This record gives sequence, structure tokens and C-alpha cells, in this order.
Amino acid sequence: MTFVLGAAPMLSRSTVDRSEESRVDAERLAALWRRGRVILVDRKGRTPVVEDGTGLLDRPADGLGATPPERAVLLGEDDGVGYWAVPVNEELTEGTRPPPNSWGMWLGGTASDGEQWHDLRSVGALLDDRGAGLLTTAVALFNWHARARFCAKCGVSAEIANAGWASRCQGCGREEYPRTDPAVICLVHDETGPAGEHVLLARQPIWPPDRYSVLAGFVEAGESLEACVEREVREEVGVSVRDVRYLGSQPWPFPRSIMIGFAAVADRSAPITLADGEIEEARWVARAEVRAALAAGGALDGLILPGPTSIARQMLAGWAA
Repeated sequence: MTFVLGAAPMLSRSTVDRSEESRVDAERLAALWRRGRVILVDRKGRTPVVEDGTGLLDRPADGLGATPPERAVLLGEDDGVGYWAVPVNEELTEGTRPPPNSWGMWLGGTASDGEQWHDLRSVGALLDDRGAGLLTTAVALFNWHARARFCAKCGVSAEIANAGWASRCQGCGREEYPRTDPAVICLVHDETGPAGEHVLLARQPIWPPDRYSVLAGFVEAGESLEACVEREVREEVGVSVRDVRYLGSQPWPFPRSIMIGFAAVADRSAPITLADGEIEEARWVARAEVRAALAAGGALDGLILPGPTSIARQMLAGWAA
């Protein structure tokens, strides 16, 4: 039996209704704001969270005014409650350590009232389903807004429309909608048995020492997802793959990607040729070593796996199991 993901990727979880009709219904938006809850997001994509990082510290929407601020975005609705996000320029004391069991690579900040602010990469795997979905959507929308301030057709400045889900040119009236860049991410295993006994892992030069992950890359124009998998693996490590199959997907809004997960098979005896400047090292790793790293929280001497927020971690855990 071939392997599957053992659980939904951490940033693919969501509980709210993302109704497109509500975004253009002024009366409905007003009601959702009156009964709404708001999460604040700073310029680094951080938001207030509870001390252990398992929940968002949202607040009543009407505490920010009778109507939504200009840059507020509607994230969705749940049981008549609207969930919104508002960008803020919060003054924080930098350097707050992320909660335990998070991927502790990104420091947060502490507000004057003691609230701790952390970003999606740090706490995405700790948040409950609603919180993970809300923060993922908020970060994705605000990253898109930061890059969609001017019309691509005539160059005139654009205004936010449709409760944050569109921009409208103030010159020609052209509407633009949030863009997502597709990227494939592939777990390559050897030919032994239905799911192999070794996995091909690689590391980029900019990564911390001993950190490895599966291979990934962006889809090019006019390219199928399967063809992208074959091309990216060949370009990055010089290995040909076959039997490409889909595993699952996860939004990765840094700044606006969706990671589409695949598995593929390769010959472990084939020579590895590293992409100059892109891949520093690649090696085949036995299932027992991956299992040991997972059991140790994701890291052993010489092998640090991707953090739990990434779909790569779920892919490796599913394969190892």
C-alpha cells in the first residue's frame, strides 16, 4: 500500500464560511461587523495569541468603530459571527520567544499590555482549526494587498473592494482579485516496495546547518503540475522520477503560494548532480532515520526536518509511518 498524508496540512484547516456573496452585500457586511470578531495583524504578519500559541486573541469588531476600517478584510462567517482582520502598526518589544513546540525560528514581540504577537510560521501548527484558517487567510490577503496597490493596466492607484477580496482601479475601473502562485513539493523515494525505504532530501545554502527537506519549485507558464515535478527534481538534483502522484495541498502565503504535494519514485543508484547555488547538499535518508528524527521532535544530530507548519513535515511523517 502506498503512503498518504496522516492528517490535513496545518495551514489547510479552516472552519468559517468564505461566502463570496457576503463580500458585496452592504447590509450583510454591516451585520457581520456588528456581531464580528477581529484579529489584528502587524506589518510582519504577527497577531496576538494566547500564551501557549493554541488560539488567537481576537476582539469585538465594534470596539474599532461602528463600521469596518478602510483596510479591514472579511475572513469568513461562522454561526452568524463575522471574522475580520485589520492591519495595524503596533509598537512591540521585539525578541519574544515563540511558544514551546512551535518551529522556533522566528521571534515575536510583546505589546505594552503583555499580549504576545507571533507569526503564522511560528504558531500555525499550534493554532486550533479556526485560528489556523483565519490567520492563513489574513496573511495571504494582506500580502496580496501590499503588491496590488496600482492598476496593472493603466498604473493608477487602486482601492480595496469587496470586503478586501478585490482591488478596483480608480482610473479605468479594472478589478483585480487575489493571486496565488502554484508550487509543487515532492517527496521522492526509492524503488524498494510500494513506498520505498529511503527518501531523497536536500538543503539550500541559506538554511541552518543540518536542515533538510523534500524538493520543491514553482510551476512555470504553460506547464502541468506533473511536468513541473519532473523538471524541478531533475534541475535541482539531476535525478529522473516516475509514477508522480498527488498527496495534498496547503496554502503558503509567504508571500502568496500554494504548495501542491506529490510523491514520486527514483532510482537510488542514479548519480546526484546539485543545482549550482540552489542546492548545497542532497542525500538519501533511510526510513529509520526519519522516524528517529520525528520521534525526537523533528531533529537529530545531522538531520533537522521541516517545521510542523509546513506540508513537507506531514509528507515525511506519512511516508515514515
